[in-house]
Amino acid sequence: MMKQIFIHATIITMVEGQQPFSGALGIENDRITYVGPVPTAKELDAYDQVIDCQGKAILPGFVNTHGHAAMSLLRGYADDLPLKKWLEEKIWPLEAKFTSEQVRAGTALSVLEMIQSGTTCFLDMYDHMDQVGQVVTEAGIRARLCRGAIGFGSEELRQSKLNEAAQFAKDWHGAADGRITTMMAPHSPYTCSPEYIRQFIEKAAELGLPIHTHMSETAAEVQQNVDEYGVRPVEHLRRLGFFDLPSLVAHAVHLTDEEIDILAEYDVKVAHNPGSNLKLGSGIAPIPKMLKKGLRPALATDGAASNNNLDMLEEIQLAALIHKGVNQDPEAVPAYVALSMGTLYGAEALFLDKEIGSLEVGKKADFITIDLSGAHMCPLHDVVSHLVYSASRGDIQDVYVDGKAIMRNRECLTLDEEKIRYDAIKAFEAIQ
Repeated sequence: MMKQIFIHATIITMVEGQQPFSGALGIENDRITYVGPVPTAKELDAYDQVIDCQGKAILPGFVNTHGHAAMSLLRGYADDLPLKKWLEEKIWPLEAKFTSEQVRAGTALSVLEMIQSGTTCFLDMYDHMDQVGQVVTEAGIRARLCRGAIGFGSEELRQSKLNEAAQFAKDWHGAADGRITTMMAPHSPYTCSPEYIRQFIEKAAELGLPIHTHMSETAAEVQQNVDEYGVRPVEHLRRLGFFDLPSLVAHAVHLTDEEIDILAEYDVKVAHNPGSNLKLGSGIAPIPKMLKKGLRPALATDGAASNNNLDMLEEIQLAALIHKGVNQDPEAVPAYVALSMGTLYGAEALFLDKEIGSLEVGKKADFITIDLSGAHMCPLHDVVSHLVYSASRGDIQDVYVDGKAIMRNRECLTLDEEKIRYDAIKAFEAIQ
């Protein structure tokens, strides 16, 4: 029974209504056991390890709610193109050459980058997902994993993908000491027929798992849905029963007010991908409208091929800034809300908020420390403001998941960085 306490830190719990304070965080094994003022010297004697965090903030780790980790191998391979052309002419042809070797190498590269930038939990939607599960297990990070399925090809191929997705979801749910949970994930309404999506819904219901998909990322995609099915994607998915399950949609850029009402009615979770949506020219999701309707949109990087990094702090900053600009409203997404989108709302979007997303007694000990001593963080008028508008990923010092340090003083303890970079380069060269 390992008892640790981190003292003299600026504690940012992300519990609504709680202000940052100078104090301590106590953990025992994988759980938080204390959040409050620094205990007395005598009380500290009860801990096996006392870590002084003077000059640091402690907050929940970032939760990246949508991505494709293996796509880090394609970072910078095809830029400055619209989504349809980018996918069909550049990305999909190269991805078709991916084997388990490419998926493992790309995933390891992404997980390393995510740990270094303070992410403690991420969602991944891809192929060869056993490789992703293995990397997550070794890295010590937390993940919600799903075998994404594009519904092109023969009926035999589609059923093979569905069966593989369901088997993966069963085999890996609860793996890695509970750090891995799973979902079902048809790729999107524009790549999957209504019947195929229904089959995924039925399988998710059978397994008792949430369901995830891409939705309304581009205006062209929405129009295609209208042309093919007579309705926009939100109503399309509603009629199929998608929202009857715990559901998460990625992007949700092109929405009407009525569609936002439907998402709010069904408590659909939204993964907002500001960097990827900007880079692909897809648009800017109506986040302030969602917030006003009671939705709590989370944040995500998407894959590194369309971002081109996996830096959640950057997404938090973008979310706080771009909505102010396009709405000409400096109060559109306040700093605390943006930070919540990257932490607590992310945990909610992955249906893991009973375990992670805030620093509370009984929750998992998933947290990060951020150095507050840099010139760009001084004077420290408002720590949340500084984290959102001033900090960078280089300020992130330590990363803990399940109470175990997976990065300490900027050094990743669970992965071999040099080998991962080498393997990633070799894996990409093998498909050239």
